[in-house]
Amino acid sequence: MKMIRNEDLPSHEECAGSLKNVLDALYVLNGKWKVALILCLVQSSKRFNEIQHEITGISSKVLAKELKDLELNDFIKRNVYPTTPVSIIYEATEYSQTLKNVIGELSAWGEQHREKIKQSMRKQS
Repeated sequence: MKMIRNEDLPSHEECAGSLKNVLDALYVLNGKWKVALILCLVQSSKRFNEIQHEITGISSKVLAKELKDLELNDFIKRNVYPTTPVSIIYEATEYSQTLKNVIGELSAWGEQHREKIKQSMRKQS
């Protein structure tokens, strides 16, 4: 086991600051659907029913809440068009593009983690 010297460790303040930042990010992206919704809308703007059709398993109530949360955090924009009936189209904002690297890293880590778990399960059987 490799020993870590104290000088290599971040200070308590640095750890607290980093933890606060991570918790803020997780709070905004928390839940089963938010990242999926952002990815869905980055591909193209969509109406509510199109989003619900594309993201299997999400209820109308949950979708409405998640879209509202994402709009409040500037990840998506809700556009209302005065047609008959009224058209509402959701689109990803430029700010949502700032998650590109984060989502890429999460995807890579998720793939590694899945493989690790598969290997562990094979060893146990």
